[in-house]
Amino acid sequence: MIISRSPLRLSLGGGGTDLPSYYREHEGFLIAATIDKYVYVTVMRPFSKGIYLKYSQIEKAKQVDEVKHPIIRETLKLLELNTPQIEITSLADIPAGTGLGSSGSFTTALLKSLYAHKRQHLHQEELAALACEIEINRLQEPIGKQDQYAAACGGITCYTFHKDDRVTTVPLKISTSTLFELEDNLLIFFTGFSRSAGGILNDQNTKTLVNDKDMLANLHYVKEIGYRSKDALESGNTALFGELMHEHWEHKKRRSGGMSNSQIDDWYKLAMRNGAIGGKLVGAGGGGFLMFLADDRTKLRQAMMNAGLDEVRFKFDFEGTKIVLTS
Repeated sequence: MIISRSPLRLSLGGGGTDLPSYYREHEGFLIAATIDKYVYVTVMRPFSKGIYLKYSQIEKAKQVDEVKHPIIRETLKLLELNTPQIEITSLADIPAGTGLGSSGSFTTALLKSLYAHKRQHLHQEELAALACEIEINRLQEPIGKQDQYAAACGGITCYTFHKDDRVTTVPLKISTSTLFELEDNLLIFFTGFSRSAGGILNDQNTKTLVNDKDMLANLHYVKEIGYRSKDALESGNTALFGELMHEHWEHKKRRSGGMSNSQIDDWYKLAMRNGAIGGKLVGAGGGGFLMFLADDRTKLRQAMMNAGLDEVRFKFDFEGTKIVLTS
């Protein structure tokens, strides 16, 4: 049995500029941090021939083409496991559709386990590139590269998405004291809304491809906020980073009518009145987790708890996708 795990991520600035429709013309930049909440994938050889899958559903197939789960099917094809005798199981600390990049985490964990099953090793950036090949190129998902690279590499990292499809990864130069301050005061709360990112990102993707002026201006501005966030965090100015999160959120909402809703807006206003410096929805928008940088975390926690939102506490992950058990 082989067990891999891949961390979920928080986007800290510049999100949305990692889509090919944007970065192939204008170059993208963002900061992402991975947290100690994971997607786990186990791979083992069962006694009987066939493909046995256990995720939110249970599947049994004789051939790869019969597999319904698109990521698993395309990954098995990529590795040319056409008539395998294999069992794959996945578990997650947090459900899919909550804005924390679970699809990219699942794909990188699956690849890591299957390559280990074949006694082959993948470097982090090779792993991320293969995950992008599956999700973006083969499955034609209207998504960016942030989730796959963040999950594979881990840490708090700056990503530059070049016009020629290369991705440069550089760890954020953050002090230990600033790191601890972020872990103490960066809080996430589950809204109760789960959603697929596809619809919102597809709208952004379409408008970017046709050079919609408002969408491009929005993404240019958000990329600039990413650079400013980098400077704020590297200089230890977490309060400024919180203010930039608020600025980011105000611009992010303008990309799509589905980015927020009246309930999310009310929760956001409540948080800003009760100890939050700034915040935003994590991920593409429409649901998932609200993230805030707190000036008074006790007051903020109490206000959100009274409003019925559950907090998920976390620490940052610095290991990325890894094998945790081989037996």
